[in-house]
Amino acid sequence: MKISATHTARLLGAGLRALLVLTVVTGIVYPLVITGVAQGLFPGKANGSRIEADGEVVGSSLIGQAYDLPLGDGRQTPEPDLRWFQGRPQNGLGTNSVNTRYDLVLSGATNRSADNAELVRWVEEAKAAVVRDNSVPGRPVRPSDVPPDAVTSSGSGLDPHISPEYAGLQVRRVAERNGLPVARVQELVDAHTTPRTLGFIGEPRVNVLELNIALRELRQT
Repeated sequence: MKISATHTARLLGAGLRALLVLTVVTGIVYPLVITGVAQGLFPGKANGSRIEADGEVVGSSLIGQAYDLPLGDGRQTPEPDLRWFQGRPQNGLGTNSVNTRYDLVLSGATNRSADNAELVRWVEEAKAAVVRDNSVPGRPVRPSDVPPDAVTSSGSGLDPHISPEYAGLQVRRVAERNGLPVARVQELVDAHTTPRTLGFIGEPRVNVLELNIALRELRQT
């Protein structure tokens, strides 16, 4: 059976027309419609859930960040700035090994089992640091007081939230470092604690960036 050139051209023309229509619909019309709907109904989320302070974008409510002191001479590992509430450990996938010219943000779990020696060491070191950093005169922190999220990274490694228990553990240290009443700092934590979604989904949580912005405002009053 022979296929004529006319028939072949007709099939090619139909295929090209279908490609053109699908390209316009899925590549132009659909993205524009979705973008318009998102900008109209959820502009904050559509633009990255950005958080502003003093008129400047300081981060996103979806991505955690570090609150460290500037690197001192000869130091390669930054130390936490203990005036601020600290987030979860940032182990995740570790450092970027693909493009070493840029400090890329990597998302992902450690993929280590619970009995992995390196993971156990990370947790033990993190727990010791939490106990040391948050113990204040007359109020020592016991290892049993340290919640799991204080010593483990999240599944993404970028979680911006901590548990109310971990935030509460840091209250006295933050109050002492900033010369603020403990009760007032605890009020900040309570005010920035988000309950379970719909009352039963997820866990109560505190966004560390939003809490630290409120803390800075309190320090300036």
